[in-house]
This record gives sequence, C-alpha cells and structure tokens, in this order.
Amino acid sequence: MVYVVIAFLWTAILLYVLLGGADFGAGIIELFTSRPNRSRARKTMYQAIGPVWEANHMWLIIAIVILFVGFPKIYTTVSVYLHIPLVCMLLGIIARGTAFVFRNYDAVKDNMQKLYTSIFIYSSLITPFFLGIIAASSVSGQIDLQATDFLSAYVFSWLSWFSLSVGLFTVSICGYLAAIFIIGQTDNAADRALFIRKAKRSVFAVMFAGALVFIAAYSEQIPVWKWIFGHPLGLLAISSASISLLVMWFTIDKDKPAVLRLLAGFQVTMILFAATYTHFPNIVLLKNGEELSLLAHQGQAKTIDSLAYALLIGSIFILPALFYLIYVFQKKKPDFNEH
Repeated sequence: MVYVVIAFLWTAILLYVLLGGADFGAGIIELFTSRPNRSRARKTMYQAIGPVWEANHMWLIIAIVILFVGFPKIYTTVSVYLHIPLVCMLLGIIARGTAFVFRNYDAVKDNMQKLYTSIFIYSSLITPFFLGIIAASSVSGQIDLQATDFLSAYVFSWLSWFSLSVGLFTVSICGYLAAIFIIGQTDNAADRALFIRKAKRSVFAVMFAGALVFIAAYSEQIPVWKWIFGHPLGLLAISSASISLLVMWFTIDKDKPAVLRLLAGFQVTMILFAATYTHFPNIVLLKNGEELSLLAHQGQAKTIDSLAYALLIGSIFILPALFYLIYVFQKKKPDFNEH
C-alpha cells in the first residue's frame, strides 16, 4: 500500500504545481502587463483560474498530510531545516488569498485597492519562488543534520545559487502556465493576440531560467544533468516535453485552447518526472551522502494502510466534485463592463 500513498503524494505535488502554478501565474502575468491592458487581462485571468482558485491549495494540504502521517521523519527534517522558506511560502499564500478577497469583495472601493493589488501581485511572485527553493534544497545535499550553528543548520540549508535558480524557474513555470491557460478565455482578437505574445515570451523565460538551473547545479556539483539525461526514461521525458513544446508553438495561434493546456500540462509533468525519477525513492538528499527514502523511512504498516484507504475513498468524492467545479466555472463568461 505504500506505493498507493506515494502515487497520491506525487500526484498531489504535480496537481499543485499545475493548478496552483497557474493560479500564482495569474498574479505574475498581471505584474508584467502594462497598465492600460491590466484591467482586462485581470478579468480574463479570473475566468481562467476561477476553479483553480477555489481548490488549488487542497493539493498542497494533501501532500503535507501524507508526509506528516505516512513519512514523519521526512516531514520533520524538511519542516525543521527548511522552516525559513516554508514560513515565507505560507505567509505568501495567506497574504495573496487575503488580498485577492479584499480587492474583489471589499464593500468600499478606495485607495486601499492599490495596496491589495500590490500584495496580491508580489505574493504571487514570492510564493512559488520559495516553493522552488524548498524543492531544490530537498535534493541538493545542503541539509546538514550534524550542523551545530544556526546559519549552517537553517540558512545555508537552502540559501544557494542552485536553490535560488530553481525558485526562479518555478516562477517562470507559473507564468508560463497562466499565460497558456488564459488563451481561449476571450473572443476579443486584440486581447487574444496580447495573451499569445505573453505566452510566447513566457516560453523564453522558462528556457532562460532552466539554463540558470543547470549552470548553478554544475557550479555547485549537483548532478542535475545526470538525473535528467543520464537515464533513458528521463531522456525520453525531456525529449517528449521538447517535442510537445514545438507542437504548441506552431498551434498557439490557432483556436485550440484545450490542446494548448494539455500540452503545457504534459510538459510540466514530464519535467517533474525527469527531475524525480532517477533518485526515487529518495526524496531528501542530505549532506555527506545521506538520504531519506519514501520506502526506508515510512511510518508503521497499519498507518500506511489506513492512509492509503483514506486517500482512495476520498478521491471518489473529491475528483468528481472538482471536475464539476471546473465545468461550472468554464460556463461563465467574464463581464468586461465591471469596474
């Protein structure tokens, strides 16, 4: 049953990157949109991410609960040694959600709306940045369980060029997903052309950030290149993602938003698979070559079995409701006459 739990963990992380990433990317796209176009882009993005906004953090909660219940040693190590970026990420999530609600549903429309907008935009940038830092730090071998001072234990465990570059890469992925998701949400030709340009620019941003990841990994002797290209399955995954990117590039001007979203989701899935497959089941790589494994450091057998059954039963109720939520929101059209 442990493989059932691991499958749910990986899927929850993937869905949070895809759906939460598109959600965060809405704020990132807004940040890099000129003021004359910002209002219309904002309303269109709300229509695109409506169902995502309602449910995306559910996947993060599921991943945290799985680690807390099923893999307590892994959960404890990450939450203790990476508590600074974790707190920054959680504060970003809280600030972003609060600002989103107040700037849209505040009964009084005044200059505070500018503050809410600034908080929403910059927390949309900060949150995925620290999410990427946490992911990179977990596999970079920087966490030192024998550290005896604060900086070595709780700062240098995540503060490195590699972690920062993965944080930037995560931000660019979020912007890319949001840019792709927004295409097809408007029937206005000028708006559609604007969103297509943003999607194309986001592709170059992802490629640039990805190159920085490899450069930083090489300089800090982290075998990212070997993880991704040193195994046939990893090479196949990246090759498939690259081919689908070319297909998307030549179909982006056509009226096929569902195809574009599927291609973007496939690309991110392949990237995550290639980055995690090689060192599976090791989920945390520690300093001095130590590792924390999903198989060697799992909880009690009865706990894992109960968790697996709970996840299986819960998915029967959650997934149909989520699909219906997406269907309902996609039936709505944005009202551009609202102010």
